[in-house]
Amino acid sequence: MLTDDTHITEINATVFARKKSTDVIALRYDPIPGIETRTTAELFINVQRAMQCHHRQGWTPSKELALYIAHGCDHLSGGLDDTETQRKQMRRRELRWLRELQPQALSELKPL
Repeated sequence: MLTDDTHITEINATVFARKKSTDVIALRYDPIPGIETRTTAELFINVQRAMQCHHRQGWTPSKELALYIAHGCDHLSGGLDDTETQRKQMRRRELRWLRELQPQALSELKPL
């Protein structure tokens, strides 16, 4: 779901008891017994933040948004960013994914 600061703050407060905005929230759910064998998930992506923060790296808003989506997918795949080391590992992985998707368009992305 694409959302803004207000709505992602509400989701963050409801799900994690954190009343603050964030760039992405990734929620993974266990399969429903007898109905589905796959895990389901939701990604909440803060488009407003991408529009505000893209300039930090000199990126376009769409590149920042692509990074948020990659970050959410990384969390859904088990990636953690609780420590500085974990954050750097996740960012390197996410940037690699983006470069692999569109090497020409995203070639200027660099790891932390």
